[in-house]
Amino acid sequence: MKLLRTFGRTKKAAAALIETLERRGASSTSKVAPIVTAIVTDIRTRGDSALREYAANFDGLSPNTPLLVSQADMQAAWEATSPALQSAMRVAQANIRAFAEAQKPREWTIAPAPGVTTGQIVRPLGSVGCYVPGGRYPLPSTLLMTVTPAQVAGVERIVVCSPKPARETLAAAWLAGVTEFYRVGGAQAIAALAYGTATVARVDKIVGPGNLYVTAAKMLVSPDCGIDMPAGPTEIVVASETGDPAAIAADLVAQAEHDPEALAVLITGNAALAAAVRAEIKTQARHNPIARQSLAAQGCLFVTSSITETRDLTNRLAPEHLTVDAPADLKWVRNAGSVFVGPYSPQSMGDYVSGPNHVLPTGRVGRIRGGLSVSDFLKVITVQQYTRKGLRALGPHAMALAQAEGLTGHAQSVRARML
Repeated sequence: MKLLRTFGRTKKAAAALIETLERRGASSTSKVAPIVTAIVTDIRTRGDSALREYAANFDGLSPNTPLLVSQADMQAAWEATSPALQSAMRVAQANIRAFAEAQKPREWTIAPAPGVTTGQIVRPLGSVGCYVPGGRYPLPSTLLMTVTPAQVAGVERIVVCSPKPARETLAAAWLAGVTEFYRVGGAQAIAALAYGTATVARVDKIVGPGNLYVTAAKMLVSPDCGIDMPAGPTEIVVASETGDPAAIAADLVAQAEHDPEALAVLITGNAALAAAVRAEIKTQARHNPIARQSLAAQGCLFVTSSITETRDLTNRLAPEHLTVDAPADLKWVRNAGSVFVGPYSPQSMGDYVSGPNHVLPTGRVGRIRGGLSVSDFLKVITVQQYTRKGLRALGPHAMALAQAEGLTGHAQSVRARML
């Protein structure tokens, strides 16, 4: 894991690395763009036959195995799940649902002038595709994180795609009441959801995290199908001056074990803390090969010259997950997917049971949005209504603006109703 001071002899090297990290989203997906483009084009051209070929080649799906998972398979998976895990899933589902309910935008109406009412109504999307990764680890938590807020929003058709779905993931699907679950993954699943095949009907929007191929595919289809955000390989930044080295290292290792492409960063003005965390990481990652690989390739420990520099650098990186020392730190946080505060808030709690969503923006997209929420499954539709009195009050102003813009038809559409 690289340790660099942002001042002194390593100042230039640190600045160059920071610039690289700021470009991480586009540069990462560009590596796989040609392959992803070919896969998406193939699915659009050949549909189910191409989908099955990729599922066989990448996921080992046999020719006789249906793409659609049966309700019986999901029920059997639930019944084979231990009571302890069933209980954990129920707790997670309840907390995710409660958080999503609290997030829901409301409908409202105001009267900006006599005879004029404006407001908004809220409607669910018609259909969504929830992508649940299934390559290295079973991720029943991601199924609950994507399906539950869609249900709270009132989405009528919820589709799940996951490669080689594990029993735990199928069990979570049964708990959630999923009725449409396909054994497909990767860029080919994203293409099927976006454009449809004979078996998989297209959806209005695709949500969920994934590897570089999935992330690149979501970005590629986004002109034709809604997506939530680039939610690629995991990112963690810990901005700390006083944290416990063992706990900080544990969070860095935990997020690094997701993927060899994961990004794990500590930013601190405390050189002794950085050294202690580095030593802890060597110990804790010793028997965790994926974490060890990602930490060696992308792991960074930045020692800054001041607390102000620590804060500025943290916001520049706009991380997916951010840990800070105390509630007062929230005042300076501008860019992050989800924030974990204090010594007793491990990021893994947010991955599972806290309630806020663990599908979070990566690649500095935290500059422009937060994590997946119930709002991603809803449309806010504006409404306006005039009486004759209201139109006569505001109409002349609209006509003046229309005439200033040279749009005489706009002005006439108002004038015709004011007679």
